[in-house]
Order: sequence, then C-alpha cells, then structure tokens
Amino acid sequence: MTRLGTHSFVAAFLVFFASRPDLSAATNETPDFREVYDLIRAHAAGVSDAELNRAAVQGLLAALGPKASLVNGAPTNAPAETPLVSQTRLFDGNLAYLRVARVGDGLAKEVNGKCQQLNSTNKLKGVVLDLRYADGTDYAAAAATADLFSAKSEPLLNWGSGMVSSHEKTNSIRAPVAVLVNRETARAAEALTALLRQTGAGLILGGRTAGQALITQDFPLKEGGQLRIATAPVTLGDGATLPVQGIKPDIDVAVGPEDELAYYADAFAVLPRAKPPAGATPLSADQAGGTNLAARRDRMSEAELVREHKQGNDFDRPMIVPVPPPRPAEPEKPVVNDPVLARALDLLKGLAVVRQDRF
Repeated sequence: MTRLGTHSFVAAFLVFFASRPDLSAATNETPDFREVYDLIRAHAAGVSDAELNRAAVQGLLAALGPKASLVNGAPTNAPAETPLVSQTRLFDGNLAYLRVARVGDGLAKEVNGKCQQLNSTNKLKGVVLDLRYADGTDYAAAAATADLFSAKSEPLLNWGSGMVSSHEKTNSIRAPVAVLVNRETARAAEALTALLRQTGAGLILGGRTAGQALITQDFPLKEGGQLRIATAPVTLGDGATLPVQGIKPDIDVAVGPEDELAYYADAFAVLPRAKPPAGATPLSADQAGGTNLAARRDRMSEAELVREHKQGNDFDRPMIVPVPPPRPAEPEKPVVNDPVLARALDLLKGLAVVRQDRF
C-alpha cells in the first residue's frame, strides 16, 4: 500500500471522499468509515492521532454541511447588534422597500410600523421585502412577520414547538409583496420567504437560498465548544419541509456574487462593463452611435432662410422648417440598475395596473 506522507494530503482525501456521494455508485458500496480510518492510522507516515482526528472531523462536517457544525462563538441567545430592518425607502411614490438584515424578536412590529408610516403619506401599491444576506434563528419572528400579510387563520410553521397559525384580521397588509433572496438568505429568513409564498402574499425573486432552515440542538464537547446538530426539519403549514437544497425562487434572476454585493450597496450603481476581447477592432464614432447615415447639415435659422430666398440662392433646395429652441431638460430620475430589485419593481407596477383595471 502506498504510504501517505503528509497530514494535508490525508485531510484533503477525507474531505474529498466524504463530500462525493457519487463515489458510492462507482464502487457499489461506500467503504466503512472505521476501516478507512484504521488503515490510514496504521500506514500513513508522519500522521499523528491528533492530526488524523482533526482531518476526520473536518471531513465529516464538510460533507454534512448545515446538518452538523461546530459552535465556538457566543451562545445563540446572545443579543445581536445588527438591526432588524436596516433600510427603508419609497420607489415611484407608492412602492415600499424594506431591507431586512436579521429575522429576530420584534421584526413583525418593525415591519408593520414601517409599512404604516409609508402608507400614511402614500397609498402603497406594493412592498419589496429584501431578504438577501438576511439571517436569524428566531422562527417565531418569521411566523409573526408572515402573519402581517395574512387576513385569515391558517397553519404557518412548526419549528419543533408545535404548529403556529396566523390570526384572522381586517387590518392585514394587503399590498402584493416581492421577496428578494439569494444564496446568503439563511435559516429563519428562509422560513419567512417560504411563508410569504405559502400564504399567497408574495412572489420570490433572485437566487436559491442557503438551505439552512433546520431545527438544531447544541451538544457540549469535552474539549470545549459545542456541536450543533440538525435534529429535525422545519415544517410549513401545508406539511412540506423546508428543503436543505434551499428555496427555489419563483422568478430566477442570475447575478454574479461581486455584482450583487455592489448593487446591494447601491441599487443605482453603474458597474463597469466587461472589456472588449484582445485584438478586437475599435468601433468608429458612427458605429458606436448605432447608425451608418451620413452626417446631416445643420438647420438654418429663419433669418438665414429668408435672406437666402430673397437672394435667389438654392431655390431648388428643400424647404427647411426652423425648429424652436429645445425646452430645458428635466432632471433625469435615477435608474435602478440592481437587476433583482428592478425586476421586482416592474412586477409590482404591473400588478398595480392590473388591480386598478380590475377594480
């Protein structure tokens, strides 16, 4: 048997093997972990028991992903400093935008207050709930926030404490909702996303979520820290469980990670375009402007036209109607260049038109 010379190779082997379920199909059966561990321990050169143990743990955690993880930081009940709603604004006068940074206790009260405040001056026609990069472990807060947008009583969510339902009410937020998500939308934020779709309150736009909405329990380790293990899935009111593959959006809007971060920081940002490939021929001014017409002659003023006509010059030239001076240009409105947000705003504006025509 070939002898393994370094700890790094052993760790890489274990992580690679544990994260490749397709290997079992190639060999018909996955080798027994203890057998592999003992063979490496007996024959790998220069690998201590501590190193091998560390590599085995890293491999297991890498393969299991959100189902098991080490917790070495502050306890999960420590107060969080990040805000619940980090940004609010109005688009087009009647579309509310709320950016949720964290799903935690008090989120429902804050979202409701922001919507009521914006609705007091402008009748809201839609709400954008931006859950990109949002996290949190408070599933009760996710259910309470979803309840704001439901007028009837219906089962919502079970995260291990029994099924929680919405409450029948006459003051629910009736405006349609566009929910923005991406691969960093995690845990309780994923539950809120799924609830808004389940209740029919909104559509989901963006990319697939993280797939970390799980019921977890922390177990203390002898050497310090804790091992967090997912003991059960989070269940929606219709009986479906939140998938570990993440929630697939209703409208997929593909954006590169770096561009998405730039647009998240500034929705109006104009990002530099990709450089032309090496050796490409630069476009001429006419080509760049999208036209191949010859340059037009400048228009003549009314005084020049009368003078030319009296002098008998160029009588056969077509009459050129003088053009009045242009009006002062109105200041241009900033353009939303964030592809996900722009798509959401277009969707809500379209729904507002349909609703107006229908009612």
